[in-house]
Amino acid sequence: MRETAPEQPQIRQDSLIGLLLPLFGRYLLLPNVAVAELIDYQSPERQEGAPAWNLGQISWRNQPVTLLSFEAACDGTSVIGDRARIVVLNALGDSGRRFIALLIQGIPRSCRVDAQLSYVDVPLAPLELAAVQVGDVVARVPDLEGLEGLLDSLAQRG
Repeated sequence: MRETAPEQPQIRQDSLIGLLLPLFGRYLLLPNVAVAELIDYQSPERQEGAPAWNLGQISWRNQPVTLLSFEAACDGTSVIGDRARIVVLNALGDSGRRFIALLIQGIPRSCRVDAQLSYVDVPLAPLELAAVQVGDVVARVPDLEGLEGLLDSLAQRG
């Protein structure tokens, strides 16, 4: 008689690991799978006539990646502080772009995010989908597809 292995219990994952990305005056919350790599700040190659949110091109793993300022894209100003870093994100859209880079102001912190996430009623900037309480931090959920859409519209004009 052939024995079969006991059926494995279904493990339900009610949480995921998120990353709190420090910006100037706010935090962004992303799932850790959205992040390809955290790298040291490097000066981008600026493109003439580019909008303020498009900081230029950086080289990452021998390929050009556009560096964006989330603050500037949300009608703010771009700040390059003493602790500036770059987080390379996996692109979501179908434009053929595989990665985008985002200027951040320090080292991201990991956090566990579950279904009981508390939404916070605060004014949202353009490209912010929601604000949530993560521990003692109010973090913004960014519209990554909207950021990519900015790049797409810029590419269509150019």
